Amino acid sequence: MGLIKAIDNFDTTLNVQFSTYAVPMIIGEIRRYLRDNNMVRVSRSVRDLAYKVIQYREKAIKENQKEPTIDEIAKALEVEKEDVAFSLDAIQSPVSLQEPVYNDGSDSIYIMDQISDTKNTEDGWAENLTISEAMKKLNPREKMIITKRFFDGRTQMEVAEEIGISQAQVSRLEKSAIDRIRKMYQ
Repeated sequence: MGLIKAIDNFDTTLNVQFSTYAVPMIIGEIRRYLRDNNMVRVSRSVRDLAYKVIQYREKAIKENQKEPTIDEIAKALEVEKEDVAFSLDAIQSPVSLQEPVYNDGSDSIYIMDQISDTKNTEDGWAENLTISEAMKKLNPREKMIITKRFFDGRTQMEVAEEIGISQAQVSRLEKSAIDRIRKMYQ
């Protein structure tokens, strides 16, 4: 589309090469297509602000040899710092919770394993479920990991730091405990 628009609108009376005129038109059409056909619709004004922020950031890094702060960017672009942060977040591509972030050949760790569950943190929640009986049959370490992960809403990384083992070990122990619980109910 950019090439067709460049051909249709190119003025041969001006002393400018066609490529000088066509390249920005083609790039503009590609950007417009990517902006308008993304998985998540982001308003044009937010996306435009994000691109201005990125351009300013790159320029500031070249000139000052350091990363500008959000406050500096907001001041330079005369916008609120919240708008700067929001615009940058808005142009990030979405990721699946099932996306692996680590794989050691046998076990994978997924984004979902890194997210805290703040909804299921009430005291006594486990006692109201039939799973509490299965929890009693787990060894103390498995019980602690399952409790911290699913009832306290902690991530595997947080649990690993608390009990002094690696995240991969937490993942393996968690998987083993869940498998044992499943077997009890089959």
